[in-house]
Amino acid sequence: MTAKCIMVLGTSSGAGKSWIATALCRIYVQLGYKVAPFKAQNMSNNARVVGIGIHQGEIGSAQYFQALAANVEPIVQMNPVLLKPEADNKSQVILLGKVNQELSKVPWRERSEKVWPEIQASLDWLVERNDIVVIEGAGSPAEINLMSSDIVNMRVARHVGARCLIVTDIDRGGAFAHLYGTWMLLGEENQSLISGFLLNKFRGDAKLLSPGPEKLSELCGVPVIAVVPMLPDHGLPEEDGVFDANLIARNNATFSIAIVVYPHISNLDEFQALKNMSNINLSWVKSPSDIQDVDLIILPGSKHTSSDLSWLKNQQIDKRILAHASAGKSILGICGGLQMLGYLLEDPYCIDGTGEGVQLLPIKTRFEQDKLVKKSEIRFGSVPGLWMALSFLDISGYEIHHGKTEIIEINGVSNTAIELLPDCAWINSQGNILGIYLHGLFENENVIQALFSSESTPLEAVFNNLALHLQQSITVDPGYFQTLVQ
Repeated sequence: MTAKCIMVLGTSSGAGKSWIATALCRIYVQLGYKVAPFKAQNMSNNARVVGIGIHQGEIGSAQYFQALAANVEPIVQMNPVLLKPEADNKSQVILLGKVNQELSKVPWRERSEKVWPEIQASLDWLVERNDIVVIEGAGSPAEINLMSSDIVNMRVARHVGARCLIVTDIDRGGAFAHLYGTWMLLGEENQSLISGFLLNKFRGDAKLLSPGPEKLSELCGVPVIAVVPMLPDHGLPEEDGVFDANLIARNNATFSIAIVVYPHISNLDEFQALKNMSNINLSWVKSPSDIQDVDLIILPGSKHTSSDLSWLKNQQIDKRILAHASAGKSILGICGGLQMLGYLLEDPYCIDGTGEGVQLLPIKTRFEQDKLVKKSEIRFGSVPGLWMALSFLDISGYEIHHGKTEIIEINGVSNTAIELLPDCAWINSQGNILGIYLHGLFENENVIQALFSSESTPLEAVFNNLALHLQQSITVDPGYFQTLVQ
């Protein structure tokens, strides 16, 4: 088996590559093909845990969801290199699912040649075992300052002779210039691989675009194959960043949640299910004034807990959190957020940093040298207080952390917290403050039903809707995607 390769490139980050690639994975599965996703190198703090033989490792969330859309098990070969930013000029390098400390120290341009053999081997492995490989590029393929060290865009396309589609965000303006400029900068060898342009996030009457698409096709010899209408609530987590920085307010909401957005927030995609629910108001907290009268405050994961904890205190958000707790209202800390709820961060191996927490749970965290990465199946026992609805639920999720947390004595007393699950979950004796290392809590339907008496949109429905939306946007032969792989 030798796969046909379809590659989704973009004129910029945020153009829509990830969801277009996800939709293509589902379209080709619906057409009866065996499909796998691939992205050579991802830069994101949104990661998922997948299997590596008998071990477990990390890949970017985008390829995880693309694999689910393709109805296959996510594996590390689908995203051989994952960069997890820790600061403006520092990233942790994940190679084939595992942290590689040596590569993390290598300068950016020197690193590319060291990881290319693994990228090439992973892609070849997928090509040999599938009918179609849907490849996602990164940023723009026309960054001329990066072309010499490219390992994620046109070098990948040339290696497998991929048929490439370039997508642009027309809502930003300048879409035709972006497409033409990108195509021009690629050069003749790369231009020959470009099969079509897509105008994404369009609002209004598509007839008003003429003669833009026609002119562009004349200049490049490449057709505009789709005008994709804006789909703001498509239900798929965004690859990076806060998926909606504004308050999501609904008239029929019965529950309100505030999520603290610190600078190094991670695994934000796990809250997509909350965004999809019609009975929840969701707000993103970057200052104390952002926390209004809400039912639940969530402290999410962090790629750099100690610095995000300092930021939280400098913003004086900790005071609002303490007031919320004093009022007996619910607080949830996940992974790094759990660590912030404690009293102390210890860092003997210089992994993250030290600090004093918000001090709502009598726990301390010690950052260990080795990172724990695993899928987890847990079952709560009896849970007290406001989190009682979680009692005796079977829950699946994943853990990614260096921290090791334990209960400590405060003023000679240690019984003000309960360890609900060994090394994983703690709750205060009052029952309103819960800390847990498990990511993916809200991706369990039984949790959503127990806590909010509601249901989230199933992923299968999300994938099918994305595929339908893209297919209905085709402006050429409706069978274009089938023709593309023949």
